[in-house]
Amino acid sequence: MPQTVLIVDDHAGFRRAARAILEAEGYDVVAEIETGMEALEAVERFRPALVLLDIGLPDLDGIEVAVRLTTADRGLAVVLTSSRDACDYRPHLESSGARGFIPKAELSGAAVAAITA
Repeated sequence: MPQTVLIVDDHAGFRRAARAILEAEGYDVVAEIETGMEALEAVERFRPALVLLDIGLPDLDGIEVAVRLTTADRGLAVVLTSSRDACDYRPHLESSGARGFIPKAELSGAAVAAITA
């Protein structure tokens, strides 16, 4: 199970909720970031084991961020999330390099662990 997590989402309420959920289940959230560009910089700074990454970001979309992160660091676990269903993104998810997708409403430590194990 990845221990350190970077949360990337442009909605502060979701970031707070995701932090609370993951920390309650043993994860160490190292930072909360709002944009794709900040995420790229934060990965270098904090070196998380896992990036929980919203697809709908205001600058770069999460798919593009996932591609950049996984191309640069094959060991980094990226899990994409969205309030929309995975079928809306299916072709892009497969080429993103992400380990998987979790709908925001279904986020849990167990769901993250199942994808990243």
